[in-house]
Amino acid sequence: HVRSGFVVLTMLRPSACLRSVAVFRHQYINGAWVASTNAKATIDVVDPSNGCTVATVPSGSAADSDRAVLAARAAFNTWAGTPLSRRKELIASIGQAFEGRKSQVVEWLSKELGCPKSAASSAQFPRFVNHLKTTLSEVDRIKWCEESGPTTCFVREPIGVVGCITPWNYPLNQIALKIIPAMLAGCTVVLKPSEVTPVTAYLVAESVHEAGLPPGVFNMVIGDGPTCGEPLAAHPDVDMVTFTGSTRAGKRISEVGSHTLKQVKTELGGKSAALLLDDADLPSAVPTFMQQLMHNTGQSCNALSRMLVPRKQYSEAVQLAKDFAESIVVGDPSDPGTDMGPVVSGIQWEQVQRYLKQGLDEGAHLVTGGPGKPPGLEDGFFVKPTVFANVHNGMTIAKDEIFGPVLSMIPYDTEDEAINIVNDTIYGLNNAVGSSDLKRALHIAGRLRSGMVMVNRCGRDTEAPFGGYKQSGNAREGGLFGLHECLVTKTINVSLGEYQALMQSSML
Repeated sequence: HVRSGFVVLTMLRPSACLRSVAVFRHQYINGAWVASTNAKATIDVVDPSNGCTVATVPSGSAADSDRAVLAARAAFNTWAGTPLSRRKELIASIGQAFEGRKSQVVEWLSKELGCPKSAASSAQFPRFVNHLKTTLSEVDRIKWCEESGPTTCFVREPIGVVGCITPWNYPLNQIALKIIPAMLAGCTVVLKPSEVTPVTAYLVAESVHEAGLPPGVFNMVIGDGPTCGEPLAAHPDVDMVTFTGSTRAGKRISEVGSHTLKQVKTELGGKSAALLLDDADLPSAVPTFMQQLMHNTGQSCNALSRMLVPRKQYSEAVQLAKDFAESIVVGDPSDPGTDMGPVVSGIQWEQVQRYLKQGLDEGAHLVTGGPGKPPGLEDGFFVKPTVFANVHNGMTIAKDEIFGPVLSMIPYDTEDEAINIVNDTIYGLNNAVGSSDLKRALHIAGRLRSGMVMVNRCGRDTEAPFGGYKQSGNAREGGLFGLHECLVTKTINVSLGEYQALMQSSML
């Protein structure tokens, strides 16, 4: 991989980690692999299943971000004026190039995220390709110009240079949801992926390079948030920042971006609840909603980490939750029999452990799981699937986003009480309702203050918007909604007919 500066070194690390360490030395700026201006500084990428370093990447600088932004700005006018049909061809080529790298992507998702290979292949990898294909289809639904009155029309245009700051938990999903709609809409982008899972981002960048996009349309800077991400958000030549991550970091990005009054789109944390009504099929609903939580080791912003159950059925639901948690096979991500791998890092492991201990200290009843590592998995950052009962909303584990495989079960007496408990949170990303009466479930869904509500199941279409209320952020990603995030409107005082007659050729 000469273009990305990839080499392999074999070295002896602490704890007898004899590993082939991949060394990535370059940023991707203006269509070329270039050395970081902070070339001597690197970041270790650690395999969370064993704590061993598996790669090193540049610890980029503010100067790297500046170079990338200037390249994107220089490329913007030409790219925005490129016919949509040509933009679609080039974006489709990215997908083809990326699909050819599936084995590498799955391997690295397992190494840097700790994702079981089965889930990397069947869930994480397809998200990039599926979102790309969906957006290629949905872009044809955009009404680029519309009538505003008999003598006035308005047009939709690309917003400009977009800074894309993405997280580690679903690295490919979030990269796709940001860079694909932006570039299809005619924007140029600077991607700052998570430094925790950067290698999968390198594979995306290599796919972009192979697809032959014009220089400067796509740029990527590897580095940490304060050093590379904040300068991107603050840069006066960046017209919009789209950020996915913690609410704390989202507030900081919004603050930094506000100095230039740019648009800042955020998709942030959550403390989502599964509300089981008294007519819910518990043997079906409890495992369904618990699987959604435990997927990706609980590291999902929309994870259903609270479960509300009628008091009369509470004991049955707690037993079902216990049985499901104890059926999960935690282990080596490379083992085909593994259901759940480790959390992503030592920092994340310590955070989850603090919450587990705090739950016990505040009086929650530990049903299964709890502090410490599962037997035989002492080397990695593994967490026991955990269920707490007798939880109330005043407890820290019911309020804070833990970002781990931890369920808080809350009993309730009346429907109104349950709805108040669900809504009693600073977050508003996702919730779920379980009921055998669909009309009743939909009525309840309408009273829940969240951007998404799952009814009896957890799947959704890729065309659907993803986003939340309150401190879960203001973005709507995916499908047509994600494309519109990258567009601005311009009013022109000529009739729609005149505009279309004169401009039709340039809009094809």
